[in-house]
Amino acid sequence: MPALLELGPAGLYCPAGDFHVDPWRPVERALITHAHADHARPGSRRYLCAMPGLELLRLRVAGANQAADPSAPAAPQLSGLPYGERLRIGAATVSFHPSGHLLGAAQIRIEVGGEVWVAGGDYKLAPDPSAAAFEPQRCHTFISESTFGLPIYRWAADALLFEELLEWWSECRAAGRTAVLYAYALGKSQRILARLGQRQGDLPGPIGIHGAIARLLPPYQSAGIPLAPCLPASAENAAQLAGRGLLLAPPAVQGTPYLRKFGPLSEACASGWMSVRGQRRRRGIERGFALSDHADWPGLWSAVRATGAERVLVTHGAVEAFVRALREAGLDAAPLAAPYGQELDDEPAAPAPEAQAPAAPPHAAEPAAEAAP
Repeated sequence: MPALLELGPAGLYCPAGDFHVDPWRPVERALITHAHADHARPGSRRYLCAMPGLELLRLRVAGANQAADPSAPAAPQLSGLPYGERLRIGAATVSFHPSGHLLGAAQIRIEVGGEVWVAGGDYKLAPDPSAAAFEPQRCHTFISESTFGLPIYRWAADALLFEELLEWWSECRAAGRTAVLYAYALGKSQRILARLGQRQGDLPGPIGIHGAIARLLPPYQSAGIPLAPCLPASAENAAQLAGRGLLLAPPAVQGTPYLRKFGPLSEACASGWMSVRGQRRRRGIERGFALSDHADWPGLWSAVRATGAERVLVTHGAVEAFVRALREAGLDAAPLAAPYGQELDDEPAAPAPEAQAPAAPPHAAEPAAEAAP
């Protein structure tokens, strides 16, 4: 049977439905897995995403469309489909299913003539109060990311990680320093605020948020996701935050004059890359918290196995290592070149190649019963 998705100049194209999935060039009809900038690009005429992610997608592409393509409409058509609801587009039947990555993030299930493909987008299996949990979909072909597709990447439970984060914040306050935590503005920051909201009685001080994060909170609040109380990290609120607060900001803020008003600082970063030795030193920060919205090595294996897929196409990350491990495990696996994996706004860069360990044999690294942390 012909491939349900083909790699074309604009991205992954479905001939049976005449649509693209997460295209990297403007197209007529785009189905979007989630609102990160490497997957949701402006310029297309019609967009379809999971209903919970519609407002985030609107923030991402509305108003930016004509800058990406002068012939595109200033206000593209944006539509949302509830999780699990099926829609016929041409000869294809599509549906969106939670991927666990962030609010409204989805895997896209495509069925044509009994053949089922699932485009996984970005996903994680770890529990997250700010995102619907990953729901595996049985399919013949699964398109998987592999951002952290090496055995060295294994995430600790959130409970342990946030205990360490609160301890660091308390130490900062005792030393009279503002605790600055760098985190990606969309997804990571809201997850942190949701987790801190569960620990309000334990917070050492107030929380301030950078404007890039503040503008992305309304869709989460509209979705009823409880977040910790926070202040705009402005000059007017600097005195409340200096020496006692936690300042949540995107990584691009590091080293800029914006931080001067908050007095002496202690800087940390929340990123999966912080699990790699030497990343803190290279970034010039004191602490690193290995918090990621992508699946770790055990999570990738758990997801692939849960799909029952006969074939796995790997799009971005440690592609060669993960493909090799999948093949050694007896699966039909191949790379699928796609320009994903750089969330474009402010996500910390991947570590240098010398920091990455080679893939371990799959039978030694990920037992079938192992669940994602």
